[in-house]
Amino acid sequence: MSARDLSVLASVILIVAMLIIPFPSWMLSVLIIINISLALLVLLTSMNMNEPLQFSIFPSLLLLLTLFRLGLNVSTTRSILSKGEAGGVVETFGTFVVGGNVLVGLVVFVILIVIQFIVITKGSERVSEVAARFTLDAMPGKQMSIDADLNAGMISEHDARHRRDKISREADFYGAMDGASKFVKGDAIAGIVIVMINLIFGIIIGMTQQGLPIAEAATKYSLLTVGDGIVSQIPALLISTATGIVVTRAASEGNLGQDIMNQLLAYPFMLYVAAFTIFMLGVATPIEDILTIPIAAALGFGGYMLSRTPGESESEIAAMEEEVETDEMKSPESVVNLLNVDPIEFEFGYGLIPLADTNQGGDLLDRIVMIRRQLAIELGLVIPVVRIRDNIQLQPNEYRLKIKGNEMARGELLLDHYLAMSPGVEDESIEGIDTIEPSFGLPAKWISEDMKEQAEIFGYTVVDPPSVVSTHITEVIKTNAYELLGRQETKQLIDHLQETYPILVEEVTPNPLSVGEVQKVLAKLLRENVSIRNLPIIFETLADFSKMSSDTDLLAEYVRQALARQITNQYVQENTSLKVVTVSGKVEKMIADSIQQTEHGNYLSMDPNDSQRVLESTASQIEQLSLMEESPIILCSPAVRMYVRQLTERYFPQVPILSYNELEANVEVQSVGVVNVD
Repeated sequence: MSARDLSVLASVILIVAMLIIPFPSWMLSVLIIINISLALLVLLTSMNMNEPLQFSIFPSLLLLLTLFRLGLNVSTTRSILSKGEAGGVVETFGTFVVGGNVLVGLVVFVILIVIQFIVITKGSERVSEVAARFTLDAMPGKQMSIDADLNAGMISEHDARHRRDKISREADFYGAMDGASKFVKGDAIAGIVIVMINLIFGIIIGMTQQGLPIAEAATKYSLLTVGDGIVSQIPALLISTATGIVVTRAASEGNLGQDIMNQLLAYPFMLYVAAFTIFMLGVATPIEDILTIPIAAALGFGGYMLSRTPGESESEIAAMEEEVETDEMKSPESVVNLLNVDPIEFEFGYGLIPLADTNQGGDLLDRIVMIRRQLAIELGLVIPVVRIRDNIQLQPNEYRLKIKGNEMARGELLLDHYLAMSPGVEDESIEGIDTIEPSFGLPAKWISEDMKEQAEIFGYTVVDPPSVVSTHITEVIKTNAYELLGRQETKQLIDHLQETYPILVEEVTPNPLSVGEVQKVLAKLLRENVSIRNLPIIFETLADFSKMSSDTDLLAEYVRQALARQITNQYVQENTSLKVVTVSGKVEKMIADSIQQTEHGNYLSMDPNDSQRVLESTASQIEQLSLMEESPIILCSPAVRMYVRQLTERYFPQVPILSYNELEANVEVQSVGVVNVD
């Protein structure tokens, strides 16, 4: 433990000791001065903070200081009643501060108690209750505001986490202050009781045990009691004031002194009004002019100085701000910030601003929230925040989507039109601007709102512009999801899985597989549109086979076979039949013979002529399936599936390549074509 930690523990032990062990008078004097110093330090700290959370330890500190002060009261009471003294500080407060007059001392003590108990403590307690209630009521709204800023790309995940943590700490702080204010109230009551005990029992002990006359006993113990009461109530009053400042302090850019001076003197003309009022007070009343005129003159001069050069001060502030901005641009940190690349960026021309402007009815931000939720369910991947911004370099109705700084898609929207996609048979009565549907590349038309109802009657699929761009964003992110899964994101998925399956995670990573190797397996699955949401099954498979091989390509194949039910449900929807294009045995043997084995893994090294013939046959079969309005699926044996994928990926990236082991046994497979070569 550090020296600071030990000092705090020693202080708590000292408080306990004061309640039990009699301390000498000189030590009590030292502790009383320390008590006053700590109270003053707390008051000054509360005045110099910008917001309450900068002094978040205050509720606990308030309890310790209250206990320390009560421990001192117990020790001084013990010393007064047993020895008839309590140290030089108490005696000084009883004689010098109140002039040795017991009645004056009692009046001063009562005034201090009234100020602390009725004015400051009561107000602080009420403000604490209201602040705690309003802070808790405002939490949902603040959380929604943070989520909106996060989805809009205005803040990062780290900033959002920091803001949520701040909101939580604010609620805890004001709740703690609500309870801590009761300590101050109880301390004031305890001070009154202790003074009464010292006064009554001091006189009794002086008369019965020390044989003093009643007048002498009353004078002696009254002065000691008043001195002890005042010396303990001054720190208590300082702490109470600090409590009131903390709970009434709103978030600000400066401390209390700066805010008071800046805001109180914000209107120089009001100083002239105050100066005139004070001057008339001296003229119209018997108050001496020698008192009012200097004060009125000081107020008027202050108003003149504050209002003399507002333009100069504003120009100076503007110049300072410009200088600061220039210095920041010259600093190395500003250049480093330019290196940051957003995972996903959506840029649009100024004509599409109503899409994202909620004041104009735009709901793009809400749609992106739903897209992230949808893809999290479908892919099992937390999609990063989509940063949305306008770009004057784009055409007014143009937009583009970038992933890790690279443009992945581009499109154009007409906000006052609808996109109509043909059912297959064009109708000449449907007039519009010919275009291509951006998500799937289908021919379409931009039609006016007057033509919308007629197009729907003729079977056209009519979509509004926000839905067009939302679908486009969804498909592009889904296609490139594997690029968004890095080692950091993989580590987050592993940590989330470890909360419920700790043994399973420990068996897979960091040995025998590193986070990077797990990331490669998951990325291979996402690249072929296989959801990684079922992480427990994926890790079970990796735990079984990673001890035999660290080849991530091979491990991904084992995982696919373990996810057979999921893959089957992905492609077999309503019935148990699946129409596929199979790969002939001749082609499979040709591929198997072309596999080269190296120490870094296996790869396909096929003769260019042979691969060209296989690709041409594949293209022919896919075209025939498209004419039959069937989604093309290629089926082959497990041994060559990943090599068939390698061969066809560049030319047919959207065509699924499945193996027999990835289909459930109850699925009826209908071969409607064969990939073969002559």
